[in-house]
Amino acid sequence: MSHGVHAVEHEVEHRISHEHSAGEGHEPKAAQNQNKKIALLIAVIALFLALSETLGKSAQTTGLELNIKASDAWNFFQAKAIRQTALRTAAEAMAVELTGRPDDASKGTMSKQIDAWNATVKRYESDPKEGDGRKELRAQAERYEHDRDIAMSRYHNYELGSAAYQIGIVLASASVITGMIGLAYGAGAIGIVGLLFTGLGLFAPDVPHETLHWFSHLFQAPSGH
Repeated sequence: MSHGVHAVEHEVEHRISHEHSAGEGHEPKAAQNQNKKIALLIAVIALFLALSETLGKSAQTTGLELNIKASDAWNFFQAKAIRQTALRTAAEAMAVELTGRPDDASKGTMSKQIDAWNATVKRYESDPKEGDGRKELRAQAERYEHDRDIAMSRYHNYELGSAAYQIGIVLASASVITGMIGLAYGAGAIGIVGLLFTGLGLFAPDVPHETLHWFSHLFQAPSGH
């Protein structure tokens, strides 16, 4: 939670405790009850804020871990491709050399070596048993990338939810300080927006991300010519 939100909450707590210590005679009971309800609203929003921030940190950590795994898988894929190219080139060169050899003994030895290299080339392309062929590594890297994108989408949703909760807390706190009940209703409405983003982060992380991306293009200022 930001320091600004903490400061506003502290001011609200100070005001409410001051009202209690001053006694009910200095403040209408209806106003005291209203402030208690707003304080409860702030506590509920703060609870959801803590939850959203915890989920956001977890999603961010997961996204970073998956990004590292995807990078490692692609590096392994590239290493396999380099080895595969080197062995294929060596096999083709030996095959050319084989045609000029007169003795059958050396031809047989070279043919076995060519077959072994070609078999290794095929294994580098796909190795379902070990799961480390280029085909399997590509699928693994793409799966990591997909899961990483989902995790980061969740993180962005939770961040938007946290921002909404913080705005809601500030508005509710301002309602206590100023006595403007409309701010409390606004805080509740923005808290619901925060719940929406938190829920989408849990169950449909791609939806708001794609929608916001579309809106950013829609309202983007046209560049000058």
